[in-house]
Amino acid sequence: MELILISTAFIAGFIALKCHLPPLVGFLLAGFGLYAAGFQTNDTIITLSDLGVTLLLFTIGLKLDIKTLLSKEIWAGATVHNLLSTLFFALALFAFKFLGVSALVNMSTEQIVLLGFALSFSSTVFAVKSLQEKGEMNATYGTLAIGILVMQDIFAVVFLTASTGKIPEWYAIALFALPLLRPIFYKVLDWVGHGEMLVLFGIFFALVVGAGLFELVGMKADLGALVLGMLLAGHSKASELSKSLFNLKELFLVCFFLNIGLSDQPTVQGFALALLFLLLLPIKGILYFWVLNKFKFRVRTSLLASLSLFNYSEFGLIVGGLAFKMGWMSGDILVAVAIAVSLSFIIAAPLNRAGHKLYQQSGKWLKEHAAENLNQRDQLIDPGRAQVLILGMGRIGTGAYDELRSRYGKVSLGVEVREEGAHVHRSHGRNVITGDATDPDFWERILDTANVKLVILAMPHHQGNQIALEQLQTRQFKGQIAAIAEYQDQLDSLKEQGVDAAFNIYSEAGSGFARHVCDQLQPQIVKL
Repeated sequence: MELILISTAFIAGFIALKCHLPPLVGFLLAGFGLYAAGFQTNDTIITLSDLGVTLLLFTIGLKLDIKTLLSKEIWAGATVHNLLSTLFFALALFAFKFLGVSALVNMSTEQIVLLGFALSFSSTVFAVKSLQEKGEMNATYGTLAIGILVMQDIFAVVFLTASTGKIPEWYAIALFALPLLRPIFYKVLDWVGHGEMLVLFGIFFALVVGAGLFELVGMKADLGALVLGMLLAGHSKASELSKSLFNLKELFLVCFFLNIGLSDQPTVQGFALALLFLLLLPIKGILYFWVLNKFKFRVRTSLLASLSLFNYSEFGLIVGGLAFKMGWMSGDILVAVAIAVSLSFIIAAPLNRAGHKLYQQSGKWLKEHAAENLNQRDQLIDPGRAQVLILGMGRIGTGAYDELRSRYGKVSLGVEVREEGAHVHRSHGRNVITGDATDPDFWERILDTANVKLVILAMPHHQGNQIALEQLQTRQFKGQIAAIAEYQDQLDSLKEQGVDAAFNIYSEAGSGFARHVCDQLQPQIVKL
């Protein structure tokens, strides 16, 4: 059976990929197809599915600063949207009940509000994977979307804990001591090194220390993984730890999406109700846009964040499953929620891929805030006397900045997508600002680039560098452009698009290392 599941998942995921859809859409459809063929989920798939979600929340925590959640646009935005969205869905469902939709006729007020609450959530799994594929997890709109989703996850965990009637043990108060143990956690993370022990450390802390401790005191295990990830987020190896868990987490999440499809048999009535849910989805997206725009974010930021959240959540299935077990919801409604979640992913995937184009088309008629009233992340940018613009201040961008400073002096301006990262660079004396170079408005906010003679595209994701290159060409930049890439096909693509120099980061690292060795050691090697 396992061979059939793996083969079907691979084929469906491959087809979805070739259709420019996230593989997860293929995994969902594979699950429905397997169920129709007589297959059912089993304990192994359920266990691996749960592990995938737990590791996902742990890795999200690794990238989150608690200050992010405490910002009003995150906690207030998530709360306001959740309340408004739940109210809207409840009213709409009451209208459907009044119109005689059979699946809703026998539902009580409390049950309808519960269903509306479930539909108000967006998918953390889908949004994170979509942002990762585009390399925009750290973009302003990406951090907003993830912050809101984390707040929703917290709402979800609180609700599930309360609805099951499971009260945390009295000794759960000891969990407040976890931040005091952070120095010990940091020391252990330092000691485990960079190999397989780093991966094992992540699994141990996510599943045993985080999930295990919280479950031991009667709280939701997933919340524990999220909290432990956030406690480790300030460590210098947090990003490396997240990357080391990436492939393992992705593999487990395949089981998560298969499990959704294998949960129940779709029916005509369930499919019809799912289509009604999809008709309500645009209002949910409009509410996201309205809430974010009220916090003075630019149209582009509000729109792209809304598109990332433009879906129904796997949490709806969790709530539906719980309600079904307690007799609050019929099987048809549970199936309808499962279908609606799957179809919302299929609808949202191409919308997210075309997000930048949709903004360019719609941004002309959506009203923008006055420049002086914009959120502080979106203020106008003055490059000053900078002659070199370095887009992406990771290890490569930082190395390029320092080398240019040693050669020419203070001629460079670095652009870093994370405010925390930019602050660290400035504390080290580098001229670095916060900005998203894939954002068309970023270039429009730059007051003058007449002094800029060279742009270095040093962002870690190829798609991000391509988008920045297109923006430069659209604005008819006259200077030189250099870019990095990981693979030969990416180098060829960049050269075809018109960069003046493209460098393979792996081969260049090797040749740079050799030059450094020769300069430092002056080896007595006989030339042949």
